[in-house]
Amino acid sequence: MGTVAARKELLGRLFPAGVPSLWCPMITHHRAEGGLDRERQAAHLRNLAPSVKGFLIPGSTGDGWQMNDGEIRELLEFFLDEAARLELHVLIGVLKTDAASARSNILKTVSWLQRRSGASDPATALARARVCGFTVCPPRGAELGQPEIHAALASVLELGLPVALYQLPQVTQNEMQPDTVAALAARFANFILFKDTSGADRVALSGAPVGGVFLVRGAERDYAKWARAMGGPYDGFLLSTANGFARELHGVLADAAAGNVARARTESDRLTRAVVEVFRIVSELPQGNAFANANKALDHFFAHGASSAPAPQLHGGSVLPAPVLDATRDVLLHHGFLPRRGYLERD
Repeated sequence: MGTVAARKELLGRLFPAGVPSLWCPMITHHRAEGGLDRERQAAHLRNLAPSVKGFLIPGSTGDGWQMNDGEIRELLEFFLDEAARLELHVLIGVLKTDAASARSNILKTVSWLQRRSGASDPATALARARVCGFTVCPPRGAELGQPEIHAALASVLELGLPVALYQLPQVTQNEMQPDTVAALAARFANFILFKDTSGADRVALSGAPVGGVFLVRGAERDYAKWARAMGGPYDGFLLSTANGFARELHGVLADAAAGNVARARTESDRLTRAVVEVFRIVSELPQGNAFANANKALDHFFAHGASSAPAPQLHGGSVLPAPVLDATRDVLLHHGFLPRRGYLERD
């Protein structure tokens, strides 16, 4: 069986109903005293699950670069139980700065999943946990050339497990070029998904042959025009703002697929204006990262509505400042997104 056919067969087994078009790198809810706020995390997930069927845990938005291995294991332990109950797909984020660390972490995680599931076969262990693969970035370093990036990612793909590659130059200080992605796709059938958060979209726009790798966009703006149904190059989205705008983003994709072009564009434009303003609000915060901070601010109001509630907790012990929350509320109100009642009040 050729690589393209093998990839198609693998995707069919991993996603019998089709690969979800909308994915969310979910924020992580922390308790003030430390540790995971499981009740809050579960409520947020219940709110997203009708619109989002695929999750990256943890991603940059979920503090994946800041959390230690123990914190990540606690989060995964919780999330995999919830994913099984809600029938969700999980990509496990392996956010490491070098390929050797990524390989080691993947192997340790597979061993843990085998023990957890009681399955000796890695594929069975992943399937029982509803894990569809592991997400890795290129090794960090602005000085790295494409041969070094190719070799590093190939060493992870050689494990034979399903892998999603993550273009994140904001952290890695480099990019996978289209030829590198195409070469990896031609060689490895277990390369199943490619996410690009760069905003430059060089791989997708190049038309490089990727042999059925599912392409998802992670950059935050102009959503409708990037969807394949609207003539764009992406099969779907993996967006931080699905933490708050899951229903609206799902609607944009559904309208695009149904040929409701005007409605998809109108909602996409409204979302873009709101999102750009909120990311601008958090841009100067010294703690956390913009993806986590913006989406914690947004989720605060989708959870609580306009009522007062304690500020959301950030990783490391601080909270979002009141001026950030006040400004975010004003943006949501101005663009018609502020709910009367939050999902916590509806639960």
